[in-house]
Amino acid sequence: MTAADLIVRPALAADADPWAVLYRGYRAFYLLEPDEQVVNRVWTWVLDPAHEVRSLVAVMGTEVVGLANHRRFSRPSSGTIGLYLDDLFTAPTVRGSGVASALLQALSQLAERDGLSVVRWITATDNDRARKLYDRTAVLTKWVTYDLTPGGGS
Repeated sequence: MTAADLIVRPALAADADPWAVLYRGYRAFYLLEPDEQVVNRVWTWVLDPAHEVRSLVAVMGTEVVGLANHRRFSRPSSGTIGLYLDDLFTAPTVRGSGVASALLQALSQLAERDGLSVVRWITATDNDRARKLYDRTAVLTKWVTYDLTPGGGS
């Protein structure tokens, strides 16, 4: 298979098993505890037209080799809507073959088609391989991310 054989499209119900394999791989990469309830819940979101989460998959031949889970988000500071990339993951066997680039390009085209103002995502600072692609594809921002535990605070 080559990148020329690559198709990026919205995830379909028939993609459940290969998507789940990739999503488990994504979670393992980020050292998240295995949790089939999470995998199943997110897949349910992807298939639910009323839910905000969508997923693109990259397909080579008949094999699903990448995923990009995304959603729209409001940007009050600019009065616009953006596209947020929550999860990007490719099968280890296709890394470096252009699959992640194709997924990012498809997200960019989706955002342009729908009149969205930005495609935004975060990644771990030590995700060096992905960051090389991201540095070629997008602009590194000055923003720092914080998480506040519900009920926590000062």
